[in-house]
Amino acid sequence: MILSSFLVIVFLILVTALYVAAELSMVAVRRNQIRQLSEDGNWLAARLLPIVDQPVELDRAIAACQIGITVSSLVLGAYGQATLAPLLSPLFTELGGFQAPAAQSAAAAAVLITLTVLHMILGELLPKSIALQFPTQTSVMTILPLNWSMKLFAPLLYFFNGSGLLLLKLLRVRATRHHHVHSPGEIDILLTESASDGDLDVEDRRRLRRALRLGARRARDLMAPRAQIVGIEVSTPIPQVLKVVAESPFTRFPVYRGSLDSVIGILHTKDVLLRQMEGSAPESIVDLVRPVGTVPAHAAADQVLVILRERRVQLALVVGEANALVGLISLEDVLSEVFGVMTDELKGEGRRRRGR
Repeated sequence: MILSSFLVIVFLILVTALYVAAELSMVAVRRNQIRQLSEDGNWLAARLLPIVDQPVELDRAIAACQIGITVSSLVLGAYGQATLAPLLSPLFTELGGFQAPAAQSAAAAAVLITLTVLHMILGELLPKSIALQFPTQTSVMTILPLNWSMKLFAPLLYFFNGSGLLLLKLLRVRATRHHHVHSPGEIDILLTESASDGDLDVEDRRRLRRALRLGARRARDLMAPRAQIVGIEVSTPIPQVLKVVAESPFTRFPVYRGSLDSVIGILHTKDVLLRQMEGSAPESIVDLVRPVGTVPAHAAADQVLVILRERRVQLALVVGEANALVGLISLEDVLSEVFGVMTDELKGEGRRRRGR
C-alpha cells in the first residue's frame, strides 16, 4: 500500500515537472535552432516548430501546460492526504500521544507540508533550472506529451482562453499573445555563449552589450550641457555668422531669439556655405534655419533614437522642468554609447559632442 502510494506520488510530481519544463523551455528556446533542427531532419523539432513559430499555437501550448500543472498539483495534494494521512495517523497517536482527531489533523498537515516541499523542489525549481539551461533539448524532448495534452485539453483550452479574452474585453484591456522575448540578462548570456562558440568577436560583443544598456542611459547623461552650447542669435548679421562658423569647430548651431530658452531651430554650416557658393547670400539666417525637436531630460537613450528618427532630425534640445533648456543631444551622442567616440571631419580630433 505504501509503495504503491509512493509510486503514484512520484508519478504526479514528474507530471508537474514535465509541464513546467515544457512551458519554460518553449518560451526560452531560440526559434532559429528549432528551425535548423527541423531542416536537418529532426522530426520532433518539426512538430515543435509550428508551436514556437506561431503566437496563437504558443498560447494554446502554454495554456495546456498550465492546466496540466494545476491538475497534477491538485491531484497530488488530494491523493497524498487521502492515502498517506490515514497511514501516519496511528504513528502520531502512539508516539505523540495525540487523540484520534488531533492525530488525523497532524498527519494531514505533515503530509501537506512534505508534499509541498517535494513539489516545489522536484516539480518546480529543478525542471525550471533544467529548462532554462537546456531549452532546446528540453523543448524537443517534451513536445510529444505536450501535443497529446493539447489534444486532450482541447475543450478546456477553448473554454479557458475564450473566458480570459472575454474578461479582458469587458475590462477594456488589449489582449496580447505570448512571444519569445528575452530579458537583457538572458541576451547577455546568449552573447557570452556566442563568443565562446566563436560566432562573435570581442568588439562585436562589447557593442551589443552597450546597445542593451541604452535603456538605462538618460538624455541628461549624454547631452552637452547648456553651458557648452554655442548658439547664434537670430538677428546676427550674415558676415558675423560667417565669422562664427569659420572660427568654430562645430557644424550645427542652435538659433535663438533673445536667449537660449527660445531656440527656433538649427543652422547647419553646409547651408550657409552652399548659399555663399551660389552667390545668393540670405539677408537673414531665418531662411536657413532647420527645425529642431525636443526630448525630456529623463528620456532613455533608446527613446531619444526613436524621437530623432520619427522627426527626421539629427539634433534635439534637451528640456527639463517647465520646458527649460538644459542641454543639446545629437544622434552621434547616442550612437557613441554603442560604437565608442565618434568624430566629425569638420571638428577637432577627439571631440565627442555634436551640433554646438
